[in-house]
Amino acid sequence: MIILKKLTSELIICNVYKEIASDMNKKTNIQVSPVVKAISPSGTIEVKDKVRALSEKGINVISFATGEPDFDTPKNIKEAAYRAIDEGFTKYPPVSGIKELKNAISNKYKIDNLVLFKEDEIIVSNGAKQVLYELLLSTCSFHDKVMIPTPCWVSYPEQVKMVGASPLYAKTNEKDNFSLKFKDIQDSYNKDVKIILLNNPNNPSGSVYDKEELKKIGYFALENNILLVIDEIYEKLVYEDNFCSLVSLDDEFKNICFTVNGFSKTYAMTGWRIGYGIGPKRIIKSMNKLQGHISSGVNSIAQKAAVEALMGPQDFVAVMKNEYMKRRDYMVEKLNSIRNINCKIPMGSFYVFPNISGLYGGKYNDEVLFNEADVVNYLLEEAHVAAVPGSVFHYNDHIRLTYAISFGEIKEGLNRIEDAIKKLCFK
Repeated sequence: MIILKKLTSELIICNVYKEIASDMNKKTNIQVSPVVKAISPSGTIEVKDKVRALSEKGINVISFATGEPDFDTPKNIKEAAYRAIDEGFTKYPPVSGIKELKNAISNKYKIDNLVLFKEDEIIVSNGAKQVLYELLLSTCSFHDKVMIPTPCWVSYPEQVKMVGASPLYAKTNEKDNFSLKFKDIQDSYNKDVKIILLNNPNNPSGSVYDKEELKKIGYFALENNILLVIDEIYEKLVYEDNFCSLVSLDDEFKNICFTVNGFSKTYAMTGWRIGYGIGPKRIIKSMNKLQGHISSGVNSIAQKAAVEALMGPQDFVAVMKNEYMKRRDYMVEKLNSIRNINCKIPMGSFYVFPNISGLYGGKYNDEVLFNEADVVNYLLEEAHVAAVPGSVFHYNDHIRLTYAISFGEIKEGLNRIEDAIKKLCFK
């Protein structure tokens, strides 16, 4: 009887709570966070969604929009992951990364860049995006400014906004092949700038920054107590010249430089979601604290695979780079042969960034092309070819096309673009 009364009492209380909750839901207008309202959706993902929608209708779309290697992850890297599973390496790893991987990263920078980093100056995260976000969250305050040369990768300004800071753009010159000059920084700088965020080689333009210009920027940062953040995710995809990491140019730069890198582009490991950051240990310590609450450690199996990527044979990287170079040369020559398109030759990454402003004013079926978004939509609808408008990279009058797709798709896609442009009427 006592038990029955207790159950009845609990049921009554439960029903009362349900009524209160229901009443609160009717009265409460739950709003989306102002932070989310302030940021823009990813422009590259929006293009992917359009491609997916057309593909689901049975339309064959050739997509130049995705920044993902079309190569498979090398066999030795996959085998390292299999071994990790077989050996039971499946428990929680340390938040900032396993010691073996940190040592491999340190060794890579010692050999490639002649700079020595200690274990407490390295953090491993779930892709380079997470590294960058945790870095900004660790170093920026409200109303700080982060200077970003343009064109820039779509997530840079949005992540800056997400931490309450503001992006400040420094536009590079197409005549300089979009390569950043110290003057570009000087012309845009103000005293509120706390960070200068560089991407070398650059996405979307493929530009590679000049060593002497980087030095000037480094000394400017030292003089003005600015943190230099350098995203070097495409460092192994530099074609004509040897890559130069800014942190290697002067021992003093190590105190004001933070390098972002990862495995996605160099080793075709996009889905493994593993990146890393290297910088002053006070910043790494703060990021480690954040990561402990955000995601904890990175997938243990992916970390073992990443060790093999760095320490194992590097032949794959050279093979992939040579193939990209052939595709790049073909694309640039073909694009420059198409009416009203001008394309600079990229020195790194796997993108071309042609100027398509010559297509403005072109008319087809009573529709006129006024900007790069119109051009992208026209190519998608008429040629069934997907590209990304330059506006999402904060650089108008251009589109981004990747050559990380097969040679066959590149040839077919560019032929479709040429045919579509021939249909345009100009006064």
